[in-house]
Amino acid sequence: MSAYRYHFSNGETVFIEIPDDWGEILIDLDRQEYNNNHKETRRHYSLEGKVYEGMDYAVEDPGLEALFADSTDEERLRAAIQKLAPDQQAMIRAIYFEGVSVNDYAARMGVTQSAISHRLQTVKKKLKKFLG
Repeated sequence: MSAYRYHFSNGETVFIEIPDDWGEILIDLDRQEYNNNHKETRRHYSLEGKVYEGMDYAVEDPGLEALFADSTDEERLRAAIQKLAPDQQAMIRAIYFEGVSVNDYAARMGVTQSAISHRLQTVKKKLKKFLG
């Protein structure tokens, strides 16, 4: 038997006794989870950085940033987003405003990452058209 430290999402930590073979499995799963989280966080731009810069979206995309440079342009962009199809609005909201990665969104939708990237390019063209 070995002791395993379990961390709850509320910050509480407990120690439980588990068989050694289960302990090895849990330690390996914890290591894999850490590596996956570390790998994912390297690809993301901090939301706090965008808020500090006065912007409230999560993806660093120079093409999107160029669509609006001041608050009136931001209002125009929000109005243009409202003209998109509901599924396109949901994709924009998830990826650009909620910070969901393209890979995670693709997995959620059951399609490939390249399919989502293609859809984003299509939406970007529509937004440019709506904004003139």
